[in-house]
Amino acid sequence: MRRNSVVNDVTNSSNVFIGIDYGARKAGTTALCWEEKGGLRVEQSEKDRDADGFILHKVQQLCPETIYLDAPLSLPMVYSRPGQDYFYRESDKMLGAMSPMFLGGLTARAMRLKFTLEQIDIKVFEIYPAGLVKSISAGAFYKKDLDAFAKEIEEKMHITCPALTSWHQADAVLAWCSGLRHHKGVNASYGRQEEGIVII
Repeated sequence: MRRNSVVNDVTNSSNVFIGIDYGARKAGTTALCWEEKGGLRVEQSEKDRDADGFILHKVQQLCPETIYLDAPLSLPMVYSRPGQDYFYRESDKMLGAMSPMFLGGLTARAMRLKFTLEQIDIKVFEIYPAGLVKSISAGAFYKKDLDAFAKEIEEKMHITCPALTSWHQADAVLAWCSGLRHHKGVNASYGRQEEGIVII
């Protein structure tokens, strides 16, 4: 893949990044968000189609430098060095997130996707949408009213949000917002470096 073959209408293509809400492989619940023409754009995978293939296809089109993924990208430290907790990483405990072990195959797919993307020099960071909602006090409409939530995100993050048709798309927008905070150096980080950091 040629890193300089970004589609013409991607704004700020030298620093483009994508937020991803990662779902089951063929459930049609994986959604991507990126900036285009001064606003955000979202796309969601189709049911019974391969979500990982969908992601790699969009990556080939957009050539991002960085991806912010809503999925565990590491296992508890006990699986690689001395430790005690076989279920939760430090970041999971701090954020009240689900165990990577409970998510099973999704965690394995996410870790493989990260490895694949890093082979073509794309950085991949783990994010947690529910943690960002709490961090920016934008939870009044989260998981309740999509339109009101989109307006709330526009006010909080100063970015034009598209019409959203699912909470998977909303979480992809939050993943992108975490990426924006990270690029601006105003993000929070949770967990141990040697075990896995989550960006909020």
